[in-house]
Amino acid sequence: MAYTAADVKTLREKTGAGMMDCKKALTETDGDMEAAVDFLRAKGLAAAAKKSSRTAAEGLVGVAVEGTRGVAVEVNSETDFVAKNDQFQDFVRKTTEAALGVDGDDVEALKAAAYPGGGTVSDKLTDNVATIGENQQVRRMKTVTVDQGVVVPYVHNAAAPNLGKIGVLVALESEASADVLESLGKQLAMHIAAAFPQALTAEGLDAEVIERERSIAREKAAESGKPENVQEKMVEGAVAKYAKENALLSQVFVMDNKTPIQQVVDQAGKDAGAKIVLKDYVRFQLGEGIEKEESDFAAEVAAAVGG
Repeated sequence: MAYTAADVKTLREKTGAGMMDCKKALTETDGDMEAAVDFLRAKGLAAAAKKSSRTAAEGLVGVAVEGTRGVAVEVNSETDFVAKNDQFQDFVRKTTEAALGVDGDDVEALKAAAYPGGGTVSDKLTDNVATIGENQQVRRMKTVTVDQGVVVPYVHNAAAPNLGKIGVLVALESEASADVLESLGKQLAMHIAAAFPQALTAEGLDAEVIERERSIAREKAAESGKPENVQEKMVEGAVAKYAKENALLSQVFVMDNKTPIQQVVDQAGKDAGAKIVLKDYVRFQLGEGIEKEESDFAAEVAAAVGG
């Protein structure tokens, strides 16, 4: 058997499928977790897994805005306990502020940047690891800018000002008043936090992800037994639906559950008497895409005693 009971449990949590279906999926795919998820989806037994279902790392996401420039930074720690530590929170806040002066989204450049109070961000990180006694890592950063307009920051369930587990930035290009743009940006940011868009537009979606969706749709269509030309329409329809639901501008606004985001932005521009363009956005969720090994504490104790 190429999988364990823990694998079955993980697959059930990811997909909501039944135990026997999960066992069959893992058997058919030789224990490959991602392939098993696709197997269940192709059989109509699981919904698309959100990246957020695989988050596990601890730490904080910080956001900062200066003028027409905004940045989001993720710093990881081993435990949530450290994420609540004042020293760690101060480090994330100051590192995010330092990131405002870094060109591009280069984490190595951020680590080499000057840290408020002396030294570099990397120096302070090393000092933090030594004094707090837990491994920490500056994982990623992303910057957005506008020529004219605003960048609106938002943190969902903030642990402290501008720090939390989901950080969002919304870049609005416009000559409209700052008050109008700030209000719209806050609403859009809350939508982004909740709706988890994968890209600004359908064209920006990851090509590999689209191909994976196409492959799953093809398998589903083949099982329908319908004529080939009908199957192809089914496949294209499924891919178009995925793109519409995962590209920000075509997503349905969570505030009214009916209006596409592009229309929300256009209407706001008409009301303000100045065109508004949603130029870019950032959505960082803590630990997104990181797999964290689950330890069996009882087994570890038994092994230690036995050793």
